[in-house]
Amino acid sequence: MDGTTPGPDAAGRRPAGAWTWPPSSLLGSLPHSERQRLLALGAGRRYEADRVLMREGERTTFVLILLHGVVKATGLAPDGRDALLAVRMGGDLVGELAAADGGPRSATVTTCGAVIARVVSREEFLGCTGRNPGIAHAVNASVVAKLRVANTHRVDFTGCDAATRLARVLHQIVLTHGERSGAGALIRWPITQPELATLSGAAEPTVQKVLRRLREAGVISTGYRSVRVEDLARLSSIAFDPQP
Repeated sequence: MDGTTPGPDAAGRRPAGAWTWPPSSLLGSLPHSERQRLLALGAGRRYEADRVLMREGERTTFVLILLHGVVKATGLAPDGRDALLAVRMGGDLVGELAAADGGPRSATVTTCGAVIARVVSREEFLGCTGRNPGIAHAVNASVVAKLRVANTHRVDFTGCDAATRLARVLHQIVLTHGERSGAGALIRWPITQPELATLSGAAEPTVQKVLRRLREAGVISTGYRSVRVEDLARLSSIAFDPQP
């Protein structure tokens, strides 16, 4: 579960064919020709860890096409606490709602490690989707999928221990990027332990201990650049019905 990949440069360039994205992501779902049209938009940028890319309520309308790395979307709860709304990885689109309607940002988006993205203006993004019905359909399907997941769980970490927080993060990644198989699911897209630590608000050694306990309990297994959730119902129980 080291999640290492060859290092792209600051503009997000890599050798032809080196980028790979999960089929559940927008880029992974598009045919090659349409994917290339989307990737031709905007300019490549590299962001370091803990960088706020978008802030809830601000009036910006650019779109980010994530090529590599992980970001978290958080929202301000009524009592002032931050709630984890979503986890986005390479292959995903971020910020498309504000681009679509010109409204304020619905969440704060922060990097959970180094991130490579294409930064696309609203005008260029809408022009591309207007000219390419296949891309527009894929974007719409991606938005609908995100909304379905968002309606399932708005994750509040307040008062949760590290094991519960990490289980909630893994559960959300399964919902958005997992390949369901029987009682479990496979997460093929690599995510590093430092990224999991950032997402769950825990120290990296703590994440290592929790992952070890989850493996020993038969809830998950880990392989090269992948995590398999062996029992999704049990992971969900740990995440959302923790025992007192």
